[in-house]
Amino acid sequence: MSTRTLLADYVSEARSWDEDRAANQARLQRTAWVVAAAGWSCAVASAGALLLLMPLKRVEPFVVRVDNSTGIVDVVPLYAGHAPMDQAVTRYFLAHYITTCERFNLATAESDYEECGAFHGARRNQSWYALWALANPASPLNLHRDGSIVRVTVTSITFLDRGNGLTDLAQVRYLKAEQQDSGVAKAVTHWIATVRYGYVSPAIDPRIRRWNPLGFKVEELVSEPEAEVQAASTVGESPGGRSTP
Repeated sequence: MSTRTLLADYVSEARSWDEDRAANQARLQRTAWVVAAAGWSCAVASAGALLLLMPLKRVEPFVVRVDNSTGIVDVVPLYAGHAPMDQAVTRYFLAHYITTCERFNLATAESDYEECGAFHGARRNQSWYALWALANPASPLNLHRDGSIVRVTVTSITFLDRGNGLTDLAQVRYLKAEQQDSGVAKAVTHWIATVRYGYVSPAIDPRIRRWNPLGFKVEELVSEPEAEVQAASTVGESPGGRSTP
């Protein structure tokens, strides 16, 4: 075999070896791209699944009850805001709301402001914010800048039956006693508040639920001083009774 023939065979084998290496490298690159694309697809699918599952994740507080005599443990069902509330419960919330929200003490003003907000509907919350704004001359922060303290005592609560059959109105009579920082007390004033209230589903926020576990909401409130205090000024009215306007 001549030298030229041997050289041609060598060159042909070398070329085929290079072509095999190039083809193998191309296959490896295609495989790497396929694996990378599959990995990114799995990552995107996982992120989408997490986003879809996020609305389902929530914290629901619950109360565990233990019977003292039998030791049986059960979970107290949560109130969903649909069953009618006993009048005694509503009476408590009305008295607590008026006492907390009409009083003023600089030491507890911030806490009282937040607690009252837990009982407000959307409209009432806007009015509450506007009332406490420093730009408002009638803001309690401006009226009692001298350090005076206002104490509130609820004297009577009357539930009102409306003509359409709804029982979402109440009148709360209360006393406001303002005391100067020096200890000198001013005259006691008599007030009457007309409250429209309701019950909704309790808040999920544990801070709000701590103040308002049953979803009691004050939708509207009109409070004004009584021009003249008279005993039994309204026929058929008593601290525990009902009257029809």
